[in-house]
Amino acid sequence: MDPVAAGSYGHLRAENLYNVTGRVALVTGGGTGIGLMIAQGLAINGARVYIAGRRKDVLEKAISDLAKGTGELIPLVLDVTDKASITNAVNEIEAREGRLHILVNNAGQTGPVSHFFSEPSSEPSKLGPALFENETFEQWAQLFTVNVSSAFFVTTAFLALLDKGSDDGVSSGYSSVVINISSISGLMKLSQNHFAYNASKAALIHLGKMMATEFALKSVRVRVNDIAPGVYASEMTNREGGRFTPEESTKISGSLRPLPAGRDGSDAEMAATALYLASPAGAYMNGQTLTIDGSFVAVNPAVA
Repeated sequence: MDPVAAGSYGHLRAENLYNVTGRVALVTGGGTGIGLMIAQGLAINGARVYIAGRRKDVLEKAISDLAKGTGELIPLVLDVTDKASITNAVNEIEAREGRLHILVNNAGQTGPVSHFFSEPSSEPSKLGPALFENETFEQWAQLFTVNVSSAFFVTTAFLALLDKGSDDGVSSGYSSVVINISSISGLMKLSQNHFAYNASKAALIHLGKMMATEFALKSVRVRVNDIAPGVYASEMTNREGGRFTPEESTKISGSLRPLPAGRDGSDAEMAATALYLASPAGAYMNGQTLTIDGSFVAVNPAVA
């Protein structure tokens, strides 16, 4: 499975640097949006990709939409908030493949939104009570279960299979990788009208760093990195299969000024970022967050 060098510099050729041929991948929330972009990118470049989600019809549609002969997507019904469902997924992939090389924790939700919070006319005496009444503990807990806890339980459940997957890259220095899909919202100091979502995505980024550190200290051969996307068309942004105008890109991101890139991100840009982390090209990267946002955090209050 290691790239075959063609001459003394063959290892620097793109087809070897980004080679994922024969790798086994699992993408949660892989039937739509960013998850599907990543799944298609990995599959078209040679990986066997299990796309997981709760809705079997959505998974089957995603598979039928991918042109024959351009990659392999395999549906896997999985509820990332249910331990029994996660265990069943582990058993199925272990029986079929015996190992896992790439895990993409992409499943996520937006959670409670307080649209009125960004209104300039918000009165301090009314703002607190309005926020207090508009959201519930149950909404916050449910959102953190989907956006943060699920990544912990899915990763730990598949950890042994991921470590076994690293056996296939011993000679080249490649090791299996977990890619958590966070968001620029996890880096922002603005709430963007959804405190819970931003807090959960920040927690996911830190969870990834902790797992990367702990696995490295315990000699577990699994890397953990994060991708923090900006504006991309998806179910979460109410735009599936289309692109945003420059004005829409700025509005939906909650940017304080026009988005410097003047557009949303493309499926090719998302797929390429994941492919870098999943391939030999990114094998030396661990515990990092790649922000692909069209310069959003460069012009807004952020921690990066």
